[in-house]
Amino acid sequence: MRYLWSVPAAVIAWFVVGFSPTYLAGLPDGATAFVEPRTDLVVLGGFAGGVLAGLLVQRLRIAVPLVVVVAAGTWWLSGNSFDRKELLICLLVASAIGGLFGAMGTRSSVIAAFALALPVAWYALRPADKLADWHWIWQLNGLLVGAGLAGLLYVACWRRGWPSAYSWLPLAATYLVSFAVVAGLKSIDGGGSTDDVANRATDAFFKAFAPLLRNYWPWLTVAVLLAIPMVALKIRALPPPPPPPTPYDERGNDAMLSDDLDWIDRTEPKRRLLARRESV
Repeated sequence: MRYLWSVPAAVIAWFVVGFSPTYLAGLPDGATAFVEPRTDLVVLGGFAGGVLAGLLVQRLRIAVPLVVVVAAGTWWLSGNSFDRKELLICLLVASAIGGLFGAMGTRSSVIAAFALALPVAWYALRPADKLADWHWIWQLNGLLVGAGLAGLLYVACWRRGWPSAYSWLPLAATYLVSFAVVAGLKSIDGGGSTDDVANRATDAFFKAFAPLLRNYWPWLTVAVLLAIPMVALKIRALPPPPPPPTPYDERGNDAMLSDDLDWIDRTEPKRRLLARRESV
């Protein structure tokens, strides 16, 4: 019965997260084709959608084929051509790997939260490229950065509750490192020799931490404070765990007796008295 809701929810989660970076093209002429996809958006979107789908389905043998079929079907329904095999293969592989990481979080969703850190960091700072006013950039990007961290902390405690809170500190550090990785990847677009590209990527990686912490530390603090009641409400909504079974509930009293004490419960045989022999 669980698959009656988890499978449709996983399909919707993959569709929303996997194709959220691309938008429907106008639709004035009735076209349903998506905007021209890019490799980075296709890979990260498929990966993030696969993680959420695997987290919902919880079964590896079902999650991976499911996200692959949904990815291929969405690619076809969106009007993209199957001749673009490179992008299609990237989408399918990223979705399958994401489903693998999500399904690995059956008992503990910490692995899924770590896997989602890089895609969330990649999406969080994208509106900065479209805005010129620093004030709006700080508000919008700060809101996305804080919401992303709060969501990751919530996902980490989704399965086990507060016992998974030990991962909040390394998860927040991974989230910040993901922003530096994104900055390093964006600096590669300039071209040049291998040494120039490596130097630019390294400088961008190490220079990304200071402005991020300086500009968005209030949003990061609010995200942690927001994640605490979110997890508390999630745990409160869960049914109480069943009491642990008492040992020997279904076994009789004989089970608590050792083998050398079994004679206590045995019926004593009736004794026969023999006539005493008298000597002549």
